[in-house]
Amino acid sequence: MPTPEPPALLDTRAGGVCTLTLNRPRRKNAIDLALWTALSERLNAIAHDPGVRAVILTGAGDAFCAGADVVNSDPYAAPFPKLRAISEVAQRLHDLAVPTVAKVRGVAVGAGWNLALGCDLVVATPGARFSQVFARRGLSLDCGGSWLLPKLVGIQQAKRLALLADMIDAEEAHALGLVTWIKADEQIDEFVGELAQRLAAGPPVAVAQTKALLNEGVDRTMHEALASESRAQAVNFATADVPEAYAAFTQQRAAEFTGDWNVRRPVAGSE
Repeated sequence: MPTPEPPALLDTRAGGVCTLTLNRPRRKNAIDLALWTALSERLNAIAHDPGVRAVILTGAGDAFCAGADVVNSDPYAAPFPKLRAISEVAQRLHDLAVPTVAKVRGVAVGAGWNLALGCDLVVATPGARFSQVFARRGLSLDCGGSWLLPKLVGIQQAKRLALLADMIDAEEAHALGLVTWIKADEQIDEFVGELAQRLAAGPPVAVAQTKALLNEGVDRTMHEALASESRAQAVNFATADVPEAYAAFTQQRAAEFTGDWNVRRPVAGSE
């Protein structure tokens, strides 16, 4: 009997951290329609799983993701199902309340790079390479690239990266603010693991609200941002995490955040 194909998307859990691994190493983790659909469904499940406090997105083998799989796709097929699935993945990744970290080895190009940019933090090895390769394929940006790039690097650099479709290295990506840290290949797994555990240990309600405030703030006025901040802080003060943080500071220990609601019920018979 033929050996069954391994799953194209791996999901592993440890200490509140979910690691999603694109698992098509022979195709440099290029994503076909089935994998786009699986990734969208998995992100949706994570969004409703209170046990997940942080997410790592990475690729198997020596690449992060070579983008959408164009070799194994039918050029005459209607593009809308794949484009809908790509957009769903980008939106669900962006909307996750928990912090996300992209761990990048090797190439991250096209939609693969935009998947990494859709994460909150990006850690890459010195050998990582990046390209908005779409123009070389006769295509325009997708997977959120037209929204992400200008906000991260400004309109001129975004146009340079998108229109010329040059391949850039990790150092240039870091200088442009598209990579948060560069770590040696033998160090990146430990670094990202510890980083994700730190994120997972944070106050989940406050972290979710801070992430949302930052994402929303890029398109808001100062007045709107301040109003949103006030609403978010009011919610934070209603959780058990704020008194826990004060107690931990006073007792000189690490805080243990749960996100539990801390509003007291009125005593029966009281006015």
